[in-house]
Amino acid sequence: MGPDDVRILALMLPEAVAGAHSGNPDFRVGGRVFATLWVEEARVVLRLAPADQAALCEAEPDLFAPLDGAWGRRGWTNLDLDLCPEETLRAALLGAWRTTAPAELRAAYADLG
Repeated sequence: MGPDDVRILALMLPEAVAGAHSGNPDFRVGGRVFATLWVEEARVVLRLAPADQAALCEAEPDLFAPLDGAWGRRGWTNLDLDLCPEETLRAALLGAWRTTAPAELRAAYADLG
C-alpha cells in the first residue's frame, strides 16, 4: 500500500477531512487527528485505543509498532505501508477513526466495517 491508498481509504470514512500536522498530511474527524501520513518513510501513524494497539502489535509485529515514549503509551501506533495489505490498512484506519470520532458520529455509523 502507498500514500495514495491511505488518502483514498481515510477520506472514505464518514466526515473525515484532510489536513496537515507537523508538515505531514493528516486525516481528521471531529477536528481531531486520527492518522498522520509520513510519505517519505512509507508509514502512517494511527491513533488507536491502547488495548487495540497492543493486540495489533502482538498479532502483526512486522507491521505495527507503538511510537516511542508517551505518545506510544497513549495508543499512537506506526503502521509500515510497504508490507501492509489493503484489508489491514482499511481495518487499522477504521479503528483509528472509531477511537477519535465523537460518540454521536460513532453511534450513527456503528455498523461501519
